[in-house]
Amino acid sequence: MLNSSLFPSPSCFRNALQSGEFLVTAEVAPPKGGNAAHMLQMALLLKDRVHAVNITDGSRAVLRMSSLAASIILLQHGIEPICQVACRDRNRIGLQADLMGAHALGVRNILALTGDPVKAGDHPDARAVFDLESVRLLQLIFKLNQGFDCNDKLMPDGPTDLLVGAAVDPQLNSWSGLQRRFDRKLAAGAQFFQSQLICDFERLEKFMTQIAVGSNKPVLAGIFLLKSAKNAQFINRNVPGVSIPDEIIQRLERAADPLQEGITIAAEQVKLAKELCQGVHMMAVRREDLIPQILDLAGIPPITQAAPAFQAAGS
Repeated sequence: MLNSSLFPSPSCFRNALQSGEFLVTAEVAPPKGGNAAHMLQMALLLKDRVHAVNITDGSRAVLRMSSLAASIILLQHGIEPICQVACRDRNRIGLQADLMGAHALGVRNILALTGDPVKAGDHPDARAVFDLESVRLLQLIFKLNQGFDCNDKLMPDGPTDLLVGAAVDPQLNSWSGLQRRFDRKLAAGAQFFQSQLICDFERLEKFMTQIAVGSNKPVLAGIFLLKSAKNAQFINRNVPGVSIPDEIIQRLERAADPLQEGITIAAEQVKLAKELCQGVHMMAVRREDLIPQILDLAGIPPITQAAPAFQAAGS
């Protein structure tokens, strides 16, 4: 049972970030219910292959277990989480409360997000909050780390120590908008960036050499496992800003084993990303068990430093 005398051992993700290692993270969704067994099973398969596991926060506005609760479950099993925090469902009071709770429970990696619109999800009649958006959430976390709340009032029980990242989409149509948004997130305190699904690696190279250059903050390219041509076509229709090239769709259509071809494509993309940026963020919805195979094909070795686990104080 967790209590206030527990604390996490040093962060594998933070240490790797600070030492300039090639970072590997992967995304796992919390359960749609109270049984976290499948989520935990998938995350355990990634334990020695990634520096941290992202836990989504109501992605696509679909109801799932709290990202903070799911992150704590992973931490209890020695898996370092990156807890996604979206602004859609909580006002600034609730966000600050959760962030202070995350710190107290040893969840120290946060990805600050605005959040997907409610209408996109399974509760379209729910009331959206959006008291803040991602840049203002980053600013809020910076203040908490300095020991002040968002009203600039001193927190009597001490500051938080949260390593906060932000999302970025190098394939955004508006280049000036991408530049402006990246610069604002950087100024607000983002320490790392995880990208949306990347298909256009020429565009990623342009982003790295013209926008991210000089920021001294790692960018992790989003690599998505495509399971079939139908899967790729569905993403093109339903995910804004993503355009999977016809060449990739045709490869999947021609393949005798589309899933294996998808694994090969993802491994090729990891290799491309390794030449351009400081890490990859792996996404393999419902097939997270295949991520180690993708990393093996791409020549990415296992993580040598163990992720943190809860330890009793004084042990």
